[in-house]
Amino acid sequence: MARPPARGSAADPIPLRGPALIWALFLLSLANFMALLDMTIVNVSVPHIAGGLAVSPQQGTWVITSYAVAEAITVPLTGWLAQRFGTVKVFVTAIASFGVFSFLCGLAPSLGVLVVFRVCQGLSGGPMMPMSQTLLMRISPPEWRGQAMGIWVMTTVLAPLAGPLLGGTITDHFGWPWIFFINIPIAIFLAPMAARGLAAQETAVVKRPIDYVGLGILITWVGALQIMLDKGKELDWFGSPFIVGLAAVAVVGFLAFLIWELTEDDPIVNLRVFRYRNFTVGVGTMCLSYACFFSAGVLIPLWLQTNMGYTATWAGYVSAMQGAMLVFVAPVVSRLIGKVDSRVLVTVGITWVAGVMWMRTSFNTQADFMHILLPQFLQGFGMPFFFIPLNNIALGALRPDEYAAGSGLLNFARTTASAFAVSITTTYWDNAATADRAAMVNSMNATHPEMHQLTVPGLSMGETAGMLSNLVQQQAVMLATNHIFQVITVALLVSAAVIWIAPPPPWKGERGARRVAAIGH
Repeated sequence: MARPPARGSAADPIPLRGPALIWALFLLSLANFMALLDMTIVNVSVPHIAGGLAVSPQQGTWVITSYAVAEAITVPLTGWLAQRFGTVKVFVTAIASFGVFSFLCGLAPSLGVLVVFRVCQGLSGGPMMPMSQTLLMRISPPEWRGQAMGIWVMTTVLAPLAGPLLGGTITDHFGWPWIFFINIPIAIFLAPMAARGLAAQETAVVKRPIDYVGLGILITWVGALQIMLDKGKELDWFGSPFIVGLAAVAVVGFLAFLIWELTEDDPIVNLRVFRYRNFTVGVGTMCLSYACFFSAGVLIPLWLQTNMGYTATWAGYVSAMQGAMLVFVAPVVSRLIGKVDSRVLVTVGITWVAGVMWMRTSFNTQADFMHILLPQFLQGFGMPFFFIPLNNIALGALRPDEYAAGSGLLNFARTTASAFAVSITTTYWDNAATADRAAMVNSMNATHPEMHQLTVPGLSMGETAGMLSNLVQQQAVMLATNHIFQVITVALLVSAAVIWIAPPPPWKGERGARRVAAIGH
């Protein structure tokens, strides 16, 4: 005789209401914020870490790469971990271990030791994002999932923006170890509170065999891909045999992983959730739109610091401005979920962000602070309109026992797409600037009007050449930047159209979710 589902099992989620729901949402959002913060908080501190550990800045970047690789490996494993050990138990364990390894990172006496602890920190932080999203779906009543997802989305977007600001401030005033130590009190608070407050949401444990082959292939191709993306620009991409080898391993490994996981009886990653059309379309749209958003978010501070004379702190202030509008708009969008077709909301949001990107195509080297700040502020209005409904479209039709697998794959695809976009954007930016500079230099000679104007005050030809070199470099970078924003605008408009491949999500509640699931494949 079959046992009835255990209380709080995957088949029988227990929604919370009132203060209990608010408290649980706070815990989940804080954990998600902490994990995402560590993806960017180290970026501006690499020179300080390298100096403190007596290594080169290039070697210091392994502090970033090691975390990214480890996290990328564990995120897609979320579904299997949840089934094997229980969702709440994995979530609480991840928080506790994240705090422990953060402490050890701050105490690391050498780069090698720090990289090892960063790997362990990444392995711990990886499950926290999808697990927090999975538990959010379980604890929220169907009619409140839009609002709950809005809160989660705010932490997902704001944490990477806050990372460089906090990292620079903490490193300058207290030293680089404190960018890790700040996680300790948060983890000490979160772990017991989450274990106690979410205990009733624990899922049933299924003693399934471990897919060692699938796990090995996953580690191999994801690790190769992440190292390739992180080190490609530094090593001249496919001009380096090392990068070519990593690319070959990543491609072959990915294909082998697909074949194995789709034919394995107990796969380590449940790729079968892609049978839902709305999940597949939601993931695809998320990858393209978020990649555009994230690459622009990386490009703007780089441009401001290298071309416009901004300090890292002021560039961070500009980047963070989009969060001001987002905080106010996200609750409004959350209330529209279930009342307005989510595809309409996504289209409005992506089109709005595309319009903001187009505004940036008219930037020039004379742009003042407010001219640069305005698009950042306006962009925050559009972000919730596509980010919240996309999560709802992708995950809304999954069965409760598929939340963890779906959330893990969604987060993995989003972060991988953004890593690809950043690598492509920064490489193209440098190459385009170099090409534009060469074209402008070739068009100038000693009889050019600008040369004559500069030599009038009595400047030597050497001084004239130096001034022109700086001017040409600045204009070349500006042209390359504008062109990238043109490409991003077009890509965003494409993603706004792709979402309409998804089936309409017009029904509310659990019955509606089942009906959407029925037509979603």
